Amino acid sequence: MTPPIRLGFALTGSFCTFARVLSVLETMSASKQYEITPILSSNAAMMDTRFGAAANFRNRLESLCGTPAIDTIQAAEPIGPKAMFDILVVAPCTGNTLAKLTHSVIDTPVAMAVKSHLRREAPVILAISTNDGLSGSAENIGILLNRRHYYFVPFGQDAPSAKPRSLVADMERIPETITAALGGKQLQPILL
Repeated sequence: MTPPIRLGFALTGSFCTFARVLSVLETMSASKQYEITPILSSNAAMMDTRFGAAANFRNRLESLCGTPAIDTIQAAEPIGPKAMFDILVVAPCTGNTLAKLTHSVIDTPVAMAVKSHLRREAPVILAISTNDGLSGSAENIGILLNRRHYYFVPFGQDAPSAKPRSLVADMERIPETITAALGGKQLQPILL
């Protein structure tokens, strides 16, 4: 029997996509193909929003994964040195997190998790969700598309008329992006 994929699953503050991400995590958890450890940005861990209470979200997430979330920079730092994960997913990955990763600003648990994981040259998957993907965040997306060990969940415009510069990954494609990235391949097409 194949051992489960050790998956770090990091969430940042695109709260409107949390329901979709949790649905994907539920399917992944039920498949028994993954050993999932959740990682939360400070905002994802603590902010109550119109999309729900932080405590309720965290409880559901930890219940799905069967393990407590990593939610501090100190707890994320050993990820690389201890080789905790085979692959790390950031979903949703906000424009703010894209900028931090592009410019090596390591001031959140998720940014530290990625930095620490990359120390081993292990794959990182980004599932973007940002209202400025075709404006302010476009440069950061382009830079990260050209960096080694970063892979993107295919993405496209989610509401071209109402939000003409907004981009969101197809969260349902996270599992197949993981499979491709573990084989050193970017799932294609990237643009939907």
